[in-house]
Amino acid sequence: MTDTLNLTNFVCPLPLRRYPQIVMGHGSGGQMMNELIEHLFVPTFAGTGQFGPLSDAAVLDLPDSLSGGSRLAFSADSFVVSPPVFPGGDIGSLAVHGTVNDLAVMGARPLYLSASFILEEGLSVDILGQIVQSMAAAARIAGVRVVTGDTKVVERGHGDGLYINTNGVGVIPPGVNLTPSRITPDDLLIVNGPLGDHGVAIMSLRAGLQFETEIISDSAPLNGLVAEMLRVCPNLHAMRDLTRGGLAAVVNELARDARVGLEIDEPVVPVRPAVASACEMLGLDPLHVANEGKLLAVVPANSAESVLEVMKRHPLGQQATLIGRATTAHPGVVVGRTAIGSQRVIDLPAGELLPRIC
Repeated sequence: MTDTLNLTNFVCPLPLRRYPQIVMGHGSGGQMMNELIEHLFVPTFAGTGQFGPLSDAAVLDLPDSLSGGSRLAFSADSFVVSPPVFPGGDIGSLAVHGTVNDLAVMGARPLYLSASFILEEGLSVDILGQIVQSMAAAARIAGVRVVTGDTKVVERGHGDGLYINTNGVGVIPPGVNLTPSRITPDDLLIVNGPLGDHGVAIMSLRAGLQFETEIISDSAPLNGLVAEMLRVCPNLHAMRDLTRGGLAAVVNELARDARVGLEIDEPVVPVRPAVASACEMLGLDPLHVANEGKLLAVVPANSAESVLEVMKRHPLGQQATLIGRATTAHPGVVVGRTAIGSQRVIDLPAGELLPRIC
C-alpha cells in the first residue's frame, strides 16, 4: 500500500468544478456534494462489490432461511452541528433522530445504533454528559438500542468540541419497497409539516438573531409516523427525510432517479411565518433549508387521502400537506408553481447555505 493516494487512477467522468481542495459546499447536500459523491466516491467504491442506488440507507438482502422475506436497512451518518446545543435539541438527540429517520424512510423498523465520539481536548465533561444523556433519552423514546461505539480524542483546536458518528440497523418487512424507481406519473407528494425550522433555528443562534417568536428545531424521530403510514398504505412508492439541502435537494434527486417530472405547488408548502420572515431577511429559500423531523412521501393517488388522514392523527404529522405531484412532463426536472401563477425551475442548491447544521 502506497503512502500517498494516486488520484490519476480515479474514475471521474466530469471535473468536480475545478476545486483542488474540499470546501464547505461539498457537505451541503446540494449540487457540489452530489458531484463529489457521483464522480469520486461512487465510481471508486463500486469496484469493491455490489453498490446499490444511493438513498438514506442501504437495503441488504438476507438468505431466505434467515429473513422470512424481510430485508436489512443499514445507515451511516456523522453529526458536526455547531453549536452542539440549540433550541429544541442538541447534537446527541439529533444523532439518534437523524439515524432513526434514515432507516424509517426506507420502510425499516429501526433496531440498533452505534455511537462513536470524536472529542476535542478541553471539552467540558459536564457538556459531554448532558449530550450523552440526551442521546440515551432520544434512543429510548425512538425505541432503539445503542449497542456499540468508539471514543477518540483529538488535540485542542482540531475538533470543534465534539463530533458524533452513528450507524443504524433496521428491518424492512416483507412487501415494503420504498425506492424512486417505483414513482409513477400522477403519484402525489406529501410532507408531514412546516419546513425550515431546524436550519433557521441553527442560523439564528449562530448569528445572534432574535425574532418575536422563538424558532425551535424540528428534530424528532419519524419511525412511529412512518409505521402508521405504512399500516394504511404498504404500497407507498418512495420516501425521503428532508435534511441537508431541504425539500429542493430531495425532489431533484427523486426526479433524476425516477426519470419523471415533479411539480410543487409552492403556495401550499407549509412554512411557519417566523421561518418565512427569517428566510426573507437572510435571503434564503425555505425549500433549500434543512429539516431534521420532516419527510416527503410519494404516494399512489388512490391512497393519498387515507395516508393524509393517518398522518394528521399523529403528533408529528398534524400539519401534513399535499404539495405536488409527479408528471410525464419535463422528466428529471422539478417545477414550482408560484402564488402568481407563474412557473420556475426548482434546482439543487449549489453550495453551502447553513454550515454545520447536522
